[in-house]
Amino acid sequence: MSDESSRIGDAYRARLDRLSRERLEKVESLRERGVNPFANGFEVTHTARSLFEGWGDRDAEQLQAAPIPVRVAGRLRLFRRMGKALFLKIQDGTCQPGLKDGALGPEETDNLLQVFVSRDAVGEEAFAQIRELDLGDIIGIDGVLIRTRTGELTVEARAVQLLTKSVRPLPEKFRGLSDIEQRFRQRYVDLIMNEDVRQIFLTRNRVLRALRRFLDERGFLEVETPMMQVIQGGATARPFVTHHNALDMELFLRIAPELYLKRLLVGGFERVYELNRNFRNEGLSRRHNPEFTMVEFYQAYATYEDLMDLTEELVQTLAREVIAPREDGSLVVEAEGHEVLLSGSWRRLSVAAAVAEAYGVDEAQVADAGWLAARLQEGGVTLPAGSDAGRMLMELFELRVEHTLIQPTFIVDFPASVSPLARRKESNPELVDRFELFVLGRELANAFSELNDPEDQYTRFAAQLDAREAGDDEAMPMDEDYIRALEYGMPPAAGEGIGIDRLVMLLTGSDSIREVILFPHLRPE
Repeated sequence: MSDESSRIGDAYRARLDRLSRERLEKVESLRERGVNPFANGFEVTHTARSLFEGWGDRDAEQLQAAPIPVRVAGRLRLFRRMGKALFLKIQDGTCQPGLKDGALGPEETDNLLQVFVSRDAVGEEAFAQIRELDLGDIIGIDGVLIRTRTGELTVEARAVQLLTKSVRPLPEKFRGLSDIEQRFRQRYVDLIMNEDVRQIFLTRNRVLRALRRFLDERGFLEVETPMMQVIQGGATARPFVTHHNALDMELFLRIAPELYLKRLLVGGFERVYELNRNFRNEGLSRRHNPEFTMVEFYQAYATYEDLMDLTEELVQTLAREVIAPREDGSLVVEAEGHEVLLSGSWRRLSVAAAVAEAYGVDEAQVADAGWLAARLQEGGVTLPAGSDAGRMLMELFELRVEHTLIQPTFIVDFPASVSPLARRKESNPELVDRFELFVLGRELANAFSELNDPEDQYTRFAAQLDAREAGDDEAMPMDEDYIRALEYGMPPAAGEGIGIDRLVMLLTGSDSIREVILFPHLRPE
């Protein structure tokens, strides 16, 4: 070995603890004996689940009379040595144990696949090598199905092959408050050790498949729009900024696909949706991750009221995919100490009515800018200079109302000044045809009847520019090409965005957005 290779090898070993270094010595010993500790090419014919489902009802005599040859593979999770015999339990991607704090006890191993190894069946040399396996190793087993005296479906091994040596030992426990950040950083270990975590992401996958099916069945076309945009737009948020070297230009990671999707309405695609990532340069919290998944969809010749009905139906349809209805047929989610009723019709309440209700005053009171400013001062909220009554009303809503909306509630009639892309109400131009859906005190969806008057849109963009110059770094810039698209004519339409991460939080009863994102953003170690 060269001096350079030796130096690199020493640096690698220095990263490891004592137990890991001992396992690394086993790797070197195996190689010296001609055994590849990271083998490839093992053909798997069955999964644990397929064995349980296909032959779980066969008794010992039936299995003996018609032997079932199998080749299975998985991670070694339990190892019992009994003289001339070994009992192993392996975990593959289809059948996981019901783990408690990551620890395996007898009652938690029923869903693992048992393997029986006898010295007579595999030979003395192979038996000695199998005894040297460690928990966490990935192995392949060639054998037949049997049922043991205790009645457990088992693979009786004819040969066992080490496929991947686990250099780091699995932890005994991997749950609890002290390990929360470690779980998120090492999600790969979290998924091995904690079945409830794995189920969250299986549920997420079911929700996404059902969401696509729901929209596809209603004639929506799934599309893709740019992730890197020349102009930040589609929402009021601070963007991430990057640089394109070849074009020597600044680009923004998108904060929303909205303006591109509405260009497609102009082009004649009358029902479109996109399910993908958005990026917003904001803080981290239980409800916020700077990179998050949303679905946005747009429907020509629909109104925001149509989308309220559609949203009720959509969320209830997704809930039925993952939640068992109660005896009375109701859909109830238990989350964050609350029982949330998802079935039935949801409450609809205007912003002004919600604030008035929270303060116990008449709605006319909350239209007074002086009263709004006084309440904000009491709450310690400072707004940028020039903020109008609409902006103040929304700040009060966020301060006093938002966190109280536990049951599904549509909040409607937003001020036009905080809704630069929404259509004005015919009955009151100071308001817009918009709703936000709140559940468990957080926004789940945002929708409105779309503004398709190019002159009005230009005026609103201009107002956003004024706000930027006054210090609002989340205000939108002018998008001349979008104005040009509207000038060709966009049909009357309604559009909506739903936060997928928050939706999965709701449907799985998770209290943090980090629990439903496989690799959430964290500060560097």
